[in-house]
Amino acid sequence: MSVLTCVHINIAEGFHLRYTLLIMHHSFKIGLSFGMMSGIITTLGLMVGLHAGTHSQSAVLGGIIIIAVADAFSDALGIHISEEAENVHTAGEIWLATFSTFFSKFIFSSLFIIPVLLFDLKTAVNVSICAGFALIVIISSLLAKQQNSSPWKVIVEHVLVACIVIVLTHNIGNLVSLYFK
Repeated sequence: MSVLTCVHINIAEGFHLRYTLLIMHHSFKIGLSFGMMSGIITTLGLMVGLHAGTHSQSAVLGGIIIIAVADAFSDALGIHISEEAENVHTAGEIWLATFSTFFSKFIFSSLFIIPVLLFDLKTAVNVSICAGFALIVIISSLLAKQQNSSPWKVIVEHVLVACIVIVLTHNIGNLVSLYFK
């Protein structure tokens, strides 16, 4: 099954309307879901930690850009190796998971550049946390709906993980600032 499937509809004799539908292929879903959540949670953790440790807009901005590039490549390679290790996927499926991981991680991490450019750093971090939690709730709701499970259970689980990351990275940033000035 390919990611894109073409559907031809015969409306009248000799006239065809062509639609292209995105079919959520397993490998595409793996990369997309992993990249989105990793992009959001990793970037929020980095932003909160760097803000607490440096209070530097350039450090936070640089960190986001580095996460968007280096961590996107790293996560994509991790998914690639994981899919290869399962020994059940075709080369095309493995590369589809790899590329969808890279692009979704890159895009979702890069989104957090916008608040840093628009607001003072403290406001940017708070706006990013709110936006990140909103995205996590939306993605978790869609995931729960797809799995026919309780949205609240999935949402609470994912938001709790994000909260733990934010609290830990904030405290680590404070400790680094305290001991390495």
